[in-house]
Amino acid sequence: MTNAMNTIGVVGAGQMGGGIAQVAAQAGLDVVVMESNAAQIDKCRALREKLLARAVEKNRMSQQDANAVADRITYAQDLEALAGVDWVVEAIVEDAKVKGELFGALASMFAAQEKQHVVLASNTSSISITQIAAAAKGAEDRVVGMHFFNPVPVMKLVEVVKGLQTTDAVVERTIALAEHMGKTPLKANDRAGFVSNRVLMPLINEAFYAWMEGVAEPEAIDGIMTLGCNHPMGPLRLADFIGLDTCLHIMNVLHRELGDPKHRPCPLLKTLVAAGRLGDKTGHGVFDYTSK
Repeated sequence: MTNAMNTIGVVGAGQMGGGIAQVAAQAGLDVVVMESNAAQIDKCRALREKLLARAVEKNRMSQQDANAVADRITYAQDLEALAGVDWVVEAIVEDAKVKGELFGALASMFAAQEKQHVVLASNTSSISITQIAAAAKGAEDRVVGMHFFNPVPVMKLVEVVKGLQTTDAVVERTIALAEHMGKTPLKANDRAGFVSNRVLMPLINEAFYAWMEGVAEPEAIDGIMTLGCNHPMGPLRLADFIGLDTCLHIMNVLHRELGDPKHRPCPLLKTLVAAGRLGDKTGHGVFDYTSK
C-alpha cells in the first residue's frame, strides 16, 4: 500500500460512507467519519455494530477482531476533525454543487496546513471528476474518483476514475489503497456515468418504460430478467435498492452530458420520485416494503 497511509477520512455516514468506513477499518486503517447529522451518526454506528456482530455470529470474524474494527472508527460533526487524515473519501449527496463546495473547503483546509499529499477521492457514481476537481483550488491534481458499490463490505469492485488533471501517481496510489481494502480496482475514464452506470442505468430506465407502456407488470419484468437473462436481481428491484432518486439523478446526468434522447429519464420514474416513493429507504418504490 501507499507510504504514510494511516488514517482515512470519510465524509458522509450514509449507506455508502458507513460501508467504506467499515471496510477501511477492517483493513487496519484508522477512520474518521465526518457527518453533520447526529442522528445519522447514531444510525451508522448502530448498523456497523449489527453487521460486525453478524460477522462474528457467522464465524467470519472473531469477537476480538470485531471490537478492534469498531474501535478504529471515530465519528465527528465538524470538517476540522479531518485535519489529521492522510486520505479523504467523499460519500455525500449526488449533487455536483454540494460536492464542489465540500472539495473546495477540504482543499483550503489542507493547503493551510501545507499537507499537499492528502488525496481527495469522490465516491460519485456519475458526476465528472474533472468538474469536482475544479472546485478544489490548488489540489486539482489530487482529486480522483473512487466509486465503491453497495453493499460496500460485500461488493469487490472499485471504479477508479482519473480526472483531466489527476496525476498518474494519484491513480496508482488509489489502486493500491483499494487493493489494501480487499477490493478489485478497475480504471474508467472520466465520462458521464463512467462504465457501470453508463451501462446499467439505461437498462433500469428501459425497464420503467416497459412498465409504463404496459409491456408487463413489474413482477414479470423482473422475473423475465432474472430467469431469462440470469440477472441476480431484476432491474426494478435493483432500482428500489439503489434508490429511485439516485437512478433519476444519474439518468439526468447521462441525458445532459451525452445529449442523446435515448437517455431521457422515463416519466414514470420521475413521477415516483416526485411522490416520494424512493425505494427501500422510504419503504415504497416500485414495490411496497411497508409490510416487511
